[in-house]
Formats: sequence, structure tokens, C-alpha cells
Amino acid sequence: MRRRQPGKSALPRIWLISDARNDAVLERSIKRLPRGSGLVFRHYHLPPEARRARFDRLAKLIRRRGGVIVLAGDARMARRWRADGYYGTPGGGAANGLIRLLTVHDMRELAHAHASAADRAAALISPVFATRTHPGGMALGVARFASLARLSQLPVVALGGMTRRRSLQIAAITIGWAAIDGLSA
Repeated sequence: MRRRQPGKSALPRIWLISDARNDAVLERSIKRLPRGSGLVFRHYHLPPEARRARFDRLAKLIRRRGGVIVLAGDARMARRWRADGYYGTPGGGAANGLIRLLTVHDMRELAHAHASAADRAAALISPVFATRTHPGGMALGVARFASLARLSQLPVVALGGMTRRRSLQIAAITIGWAAIDGLSA
């Protein structure tokens, strides 16, 4: 079983992921998250100035609740925006103390994540279950997710069709879970 490490290096157990479809309820969703949760700010649908303004508003709100905000982008952009970390595929520059959330869908991406991991990194393995983000896409399922998670040298966060109830099915092999709809309803 993977355990969170105490202190500054500990990563949140629950991550809310922003998307165009949950934008209208994000403030309410953040207020309902357990203290110390994380927010992955994507908001790809917004033009640059509006995206930055929305980031600043949500960063203030999640930090008031003792949480962290991670920006979809690279390390340089995350530092410029004063994010707590960055989210995306392996690559993207040196983390230098930032949280690093690496997206993983298969063994090849897991190997890339291992090669570019940082001290405060985690692998977001997805999609565990069917998801509205990728309608009709192939989900890993619990067994294939568990196989990838057990091979990970990084702490694992489950993503894709996740809900509080579903998170219990994989709790022993993860440090937590992330969702769009599962934390926005």
C-alpha cells in the first residue's frame, strides 16, 4: 500500500479537475472539497487573458481551503503564474520543487513518467472507468488499472469516471483520486 509522506512533500488525496463543463460550479465544488485537496486547472476553452483571470480567482479560493492548484502547462508557465505545480504529459521542463502530475494511459507513458519524474510527482493513471471526457473511449477497468499502478515507481492518482464510491475499489494501490464530474455534481 502506498502511503502519503508527511510534511510539505505530501500530495493531496483528492483532485478536482477543471473543464469547460464544470466551470459554472467550480466555486461551489471547491467549497465542498475536503480541506487540503488539489485543483488541476485546465480551462483550455478560455482565451489567454480570461484563462489567467479565472486561474487567479480559483487559486485564491482553493488556497483559502488549505489546498493547492496545479496548472495544465509546463514548469515555466506554472512558475510565472505562481501555481503550486503543473500537469500534463512527461516532459515540460524541470520541476524544481513544484508538484508534477504526469498523465499516464499505458506502459509506454508510465516509462516516460518514470524517466521525467520529480520529487513531488505523481502519475495520474486513466481512464479507470468510462468517462464523459472521452465518450466511447476504452477504459482500463480496475484490473488493468491495478496492474499499471503496481508497476508505478511514482505515487498513483486514479482518474477517469471516478467517484467517491469507486475510489474505494482502488484505495489500497493509490494515494488518491481525481475527477471532473465526480466532484462537480
